[in-house]
Amino acid sequence: MRKNLAKVVVLALDDVVPFDLSIPSRVFHEALDEDGNRLYDVEICTLGGEPVATNAGFTVAAQRDERALAEADMVVVATQEPGAEMLRTGKLAPEIAEALTLIRPSARIVSLCTSAFVLAAAGLLDGLRATTHWALADDFARLFPGVDLDPDVLFVDNGRILTSAGAAAGIDLCLHIVRLDHGAAVANAAARRCVIAPWREGGQAQFIEQSVPRTGDSSTNRTRQWALTRLEQPLSLAELAGHANMSVRTFSRRFVAETGSSPNQWLIHRRVDRARDLLETSDLPVDRIAAAVGFGSAALLRKHLQTTLGVPPTAYRRTFRAF
Repeated sequence: MRKNLAKVVVLALDDVVPFDLSIPSRVFHEALDEDGNRLYDVEICTLGGEPVATNAGFTVAAQRDERALAEADMVVVATQEPGAEMLRTGKLAPEIAEALTLIRPSARIVSLCTSAFVLAAAGLLDGLRATTHWALADDFARLFPGVDLDPDVLFVDNGRILTSAGAAAGIDLCLHIVRLDHGAAVANAAARRCVIAPWREGGQAQFIEQSVPRTGDSSTNRTRQWALTRLEQPLSLAELAGHANMSVRTFSRRFVAETGSSPNQWLIHRRVDRARDLLETSDLPVDRIAAAVGFGSAALLRKHLQTTLGVPPTAYRRTFRAF
């Protein structure tokens, strides 16, 4: 773990969204070391240190002005309503562009929701994959054709520059950053203190203008919880549907509507999650971990970990056991 607190500076611009503005402080302040000490120091800055108007009818006062950006290990641009001028021209106000030049080359840069427009207008996303709120994806693609926009995911990690989808997806991205920096145990504990899921299923696509499935007897939730206690066992689609008292076709349709992924993909991701936890927290051999999470063989675990995370099990373990 880092011995010193990582300096996080959140840039708030006019028409900032209060909920999104609070996300970095809430999540990063709950990332604690084993002695209960905070691992991140979070400050808010505005241009000129002036109060900024929110989109909720009140203003917020700043701790710092834009000079704080030069001190940051990580800069988070909080969500703000893209103005008519931005949506028409894709151009930044000169004072915002100038402020962004203060960010150190080594600093991580994070956009929440529609603040991806700010990073794109500054040229920071050129040639990179990125995401933003699905409702403004068409505008984004029109204004910034040089950015590889993926409107279906909750966040995109390009290494130094990371972007999140709408609203609560910023929580997913901040937890992802905590996990990268300090491992799964710290991130999971932060999520528990925030009373949020450490990892959400599916992507942004599941939230795009579709009816919200009702829970209860017609939901697949009970079967999903049941499956989580049996990941080491082979679980066929027919067996899952039978547990839910549904036909395979109905079960599959409702599963996708509720989670954003197919039952098979959901199982793979849950097994990968369980494997990651065991790789980080145990000394079990890879073949034992593969059996414990239901992949059956080390080769299959390697395949799915490589596909999902881009690294084999041994490399993943070396990275995260360092914490």
